[in-house]
Amino acid sequence: MTYRVCFVCTGNICRSPMAESVFRTRVREAGLDGLVEVDSAGTDGWHEGDGADPRTVSVLEENGYDSTHTARRFQPSWFSRLDVVIALDSGHLKALRRLAPTQEDAAKVRLLRSYDSVAGADLDVPDPYYGGMDGFVVCLEMVEAASEGLLTAVAEQVEGRAA
Repeated sequence: MTYRVCFVCTGNICRSPMAESVFRTRVREAGLDGLVEVDSAGTDGWHEGDGADPRTVSVLEENGYDSTHTARRFQPSWFSRLDVVIALDSGHLKALRRLAPTQEDAAKVRLLRSYDSVAGADLDVPDPYYGGMDGFVVCLEMVEAASEGLLTAVAEQVEGRAA
């Protein structure tokens, strides 16, 4: 049975497509391709149908990640097919939990940086959209650091299902 992960930010053009690309790479490197499905979406639909922000594309490509992406809006009906919904900041966490049809669905929503053991108290990945390239680089660093812990947690779930 496939384990499904969806990363969510505001417009699905900066942080969540970056997290999706990085985590998909980690899943493939761990040999979990086919067992874990990785996706992303936004809490709002302003950019539906657009590609990722050019700065996101640039940072991903410079670091060897795939940059193929089409933005879309998160739908509450998706909760039933998802195992975990990864919010990129506390605003997304609250919005997604409000959208959740059930308490069980709301419990599926987690902050990405909660999987980074050295993240400290601030678990938000700052939105780089209104800044320069340095914000996108910092975003990638945060996403990469948290992806390792998330991969460990997901791998444990996948192994538990197989047992």
